Amino acid sequence: MESALEAGLNSAGVDVGLLYTMPTPAIAYLTRTSRAGAGIVISASHNLYQDNGIKFFTRGGAKLGDDAEAAIEKMMARPLTMMAARHLGKTTSFDGAAGRYIEFCKSTIPDRDSLDGLKLVVDCANGAAYQVAPQLLRELGAEVAAIGDRPDGFNINHGCGSTSLGALGKAVAAHGAACGIALDGDGDRLIMVDAAGNTVDGDRLLFILAAGRHAAGSLSGGVVGTTMSNIGLARGLAGLGIPFARSAVGDRHVLAELYRRGWILGGEASGHLICLDKNTTGDGIIAALEVLHRMTRAGRTLAELAAPMPAVPQATVNVPLASAAADRVLAAGRVQDAIADAESALGEGGRVLLRPSGTQPLMRVMAEGEDAAAVQRAAGDIADAVRESIAAVQ
Repeated sequence: MESALEAGLNSAGVDVGLLYTMPTPAIAYLTRTSRAGAGIVISASHNLYQDNGIKFFTRGGAKLGDDAEAAIEKMMARPLTMMAARHLGKTTSFDGAAGRYIEFCKSTIPDRDSLDGLKLVVDCANGAAYQVAPQLLRELGAEVAAIGDRPDGFNINHGCGSTSLGALGKAVAAHGAACGIALDGDGDRLIMVDAAGNTVDGDRLLFILAAGRHAAGSLSGGVVGTTMSNIGLARGLAGLGIPFARSAVGDRHVLAELYRRGWILGGEASGHLICLDKNTTGDGIIAALEVLHRMTRAGRTLAELAAPMPAVPQATVNVPLASAAADRVLAAGRVQDAIADAESALGEGGRVLLRPSGTQPLMRVMAEGEDAAAVQRAAGDIADAVRESIAAVQ
């Protein structure tokens, strides 16, 4: 894919600088600081290698909006205009890219020796951060055990990374680590596990970031989550007097809401954590550094920092579904009846949400409420109704 993309850009007269294997947030940073016209990433993100796609960044390091992406897709249907030979673009290697990004990440925390002696396990998801993440943490003084750091082009996100935490939890226990860091394949998501192997998801990490900034007087405005964010996040922030707003699911929607409100901190339960005072997009490594810095400065464990957020039971069921059929399935009578029954059973403090995945052919069914058993039943009943309706509409 890289060769085809490079050749196509060169044939259109565009000069290309190759960064090879680098995290997506690094491309956002390097695009804006090297005055490039745009940044392009070939990435499976948090998915398996079969789902490789392309991400675009503007010259300012921001992801393209929906309108710009639609315009590009329309252009793909037009004949490609080739440049004359003398006007073809040239390709060069972008030397020193990894070092520049590592130094940038270091600059986002105030004390470069703040991780001295801290035992960590980092799971690089056999993805783009497999070199820079362990190297950066070691240069900051941490004792690092790396897993998911043997990419072969096919094993990205396979049984590892932010979507599969079993190996990380075991490694944390085996190494006696303070915590574990799980990135996704392109390094823009972060999930962590505490010393006991318990998951600290994006909602809890967002709470930790917000609480730390609030205590330091450096939180500008409030926090943006999504419709999938646990109600416990909203309650925990409210307890600190921090405003909270929800956007649609997806980091681009979180970004849009942050810009609209003039806030700087937002994220998703899935691990996209956006600190606009540090980078223009979600950055798993930078978010991890801020959490680790707070642990060491406060002298508290990850579990202790996460404990004040009172998460309520939440269950998500993924149902395979082609996106073209999503609207018809959502409108089906049995699905609507199942939603109504679930909302009634969960009561005033509960909620349900159905949405098509933005990256996979799935319908995500989420239920949330005070009673864990009722939440599981609600999600399962709605998922069953979705499956039955799929058979009816196909």
